[in-house]
Amino acid sequence: MATVLSRALKLPGKKSPDLGEYDPLTQADSDESEDDLVLDLQQKNGGVKNGKSPLGDAPEPDSDAEVAGAAKPHLSEVTSEGYPSEPLGGLEQKATSSIVSYVRTSVFLLTLLISMILVLVCAFLIPCPPRDLHSTWSRHLGPQGDGDLSPLELADVNEDGLRDVLLSFVTSRNASAGVSRPASLLVCLSGMNGSTLWSSPLPEEARDITCLDLLPGSVAETICLVTGTHKMLSAFNATSGKVIWTLNPNYLSNGTLAAPGVVLPDVDEDGVRDLVVLAIGELQRDLCFLLVSGRTGNPVGRPVKYDIMREGNLIGPQVYITASGAVYILFGFGNIQAVALRDIFVQAQNRDSSPPFLQIEEPEWEKRRSINLSELIDIYSDGVELLQMVKAADSNCSNLLITTKQDLVLLRGQNLTPYWTLSLQGLHSQPTPGYFTDDQMLDFLLQIQDGVGMKKIMVVDGDSGSVIWSYSAPCHMKETPTTSAVTSDQKSVFLFWAEEPPATSPSSDAIPGTEPFSLHHLYLLHPTFPSILLDLANATGTVTASEVGINDLWKDAFYVTRTTEPSSEGHPAPLVVSKLSLRWALMEGQMVQLKETTPKIGRGELRRFLSRIKFVDSPLQVV
Repeated sequence: MATVLSRALKLPGKKSPDLGEYDPLTQADSDESEDDLVLDLQQKNGGVKNGKSPLGDAPEPDSDAEVAGAAKPHLSEVTSEGYPSEPLGGLEQKATSSIVSYVRTSVFLLTLLISMILVLVCAFLIPCPPRDLHSTWSRHLGPQGDGDLSPLELADVNEDGLRDVLLSFVTSRNASAGVSRPASLLVCLSGMNGSTLWSSPLPEEARDITCLDLLPGSVAETICLVTGTHKMLSAFNATSGKVIWTLNPNYLSNGTLAAPGVVLPDVDEDGVRDLVVLAIGELQRDLCFLLVSGRTGNPVGRPVKYDIMREGNLIGPQVYITASGAVYILFGFGNIQAVALRDIFVQAQNRDSSPPFLQIEEPEWEKRRSINLSELIDIYSDGVELLQMVKAADSNCSNLLITTKQDLVLLRGQNLTPYWTLSLQGLHSQPTPGYFTDDQMLDFLLQIQDGVGMKKIMVVDGDSGSVIWSYSAPCHMKETPTTSAVTSDQKSVFLFWAEEPPATSPSSDAIPGTEPFSLHHLYLLHPTFPSILLDLANATGTVTASEVGINDLWKDAFYVTRTTEPSSEGHPAPLVVSKLSLRWALMEGQMVQLKETTPKIGRGELRRFLSRIKFVDSPLQVV
């Protein structure tokens, strides 16, 4: 209260008849306290005098609160000449301040309580994305029958953000308790823990499983196309495993399906992409294409037949779309030929017109039409064994990677001229594309037979066709699958199978001669450390198929293998499906030093580098 009174009285440049002239300098130099000044002023203006109050008994001199409270009614009447009186209201201000503080505190606590309730409600109502806690799992699917094919596909069928595993296998035909088992099964396993999501019997062995969206850009459910070895072509709902449609085998007459169905643009203009299948007859030269509706599974017109001599391995069919938008079907037997989708559609519909997008032509391709077979275009004819379409870095179309008995050739897709040719022999497995160099062009990992029980793994530069990395290792599996995965810095890790080198490297913890002869190791090659391989896992059986999937949420990749374990005498070989998290395996893998480097690469340096690796979906398109 003394402070309030002092501020009311500090009015520079004014005089008070009762107080006399006020000088701020005098006030500053005064040795009196503010309390003494208040008492003096009260005495001069008829307030408390000689410690006594005119309103009652004198208050205790040590009680400031009581003095202020008793003087309040008297001091409120004190005025200066020419100035209105100013109510000070100290107790009222304190009471108001306490109420405001209480209200503010209550509002803050109430807001905090409401925020906490909202956070808890959101935590329960909005589920968090499931974390892939099972870094590895292995699932035994029982004995496998006499099937020769090993289709394997990855797709997120239960919409949990993690790709699941679809595979088909021939089951053992032994009857159990009088109940005959189906010849083949289509099975979907959870990518999270390997449990069975659903299974469906198939009438025949499956040649291929391809999961895709026939309605691009829509929220429609994923469809899985299953092509059999004879006449089966069915579309399955990937979520439930139910059959959506099945091609009537009568439409193939006496022919059988020679290759998996291929997805086309929407030729019947019903909003759903369509398919084309290649069927071959009993006679040597019988071959026909059949367009199939992606919506109903019914033929789009009649079969279109071609008279072609079948010599060599079947190539394709594959769909190729040029930079200008022209659509061609690539196929052949030991060679590569092309036929315009427009020509197949016109003959299937028995009319002269076609949709506008089918009327586009590619001039450089049209120049190669054969004279005798005007509808066919000669692409390559020199002992072709494999054909891949690889996305070109400098255009919006793909190049053609052709594997022959003696060469590996990369053709420019725009004009079909060779980009480069590499002479090789013994190449039977499909090259694996990936980014090994820094030029953002796809390079290729190859496996070549290098003597009895040996194979050579090499990386070919996609720009020049030269060999830029190679490694020889023992391997008694005939054809082991190779895969790659792209990292966030636009590099690729390459994975391949081989046995441990005869001479154990110094950095390996394994003891020579302690492992079974049939033990195969999964090795990983990173282009940043070409002198080192990482030993991630091992298997005693035969690896028949493998795929790499990406977990987009956690920037991780996982490696799925299909393995046939060694069988005991008189018992079929058991089938095993395994999953391995790559980021987890990178940290747990053993380092295998291929050659000494200067400076030497330490385990700590390698682990720090590997811990920062993140995997992303590959932008490249390879068929």
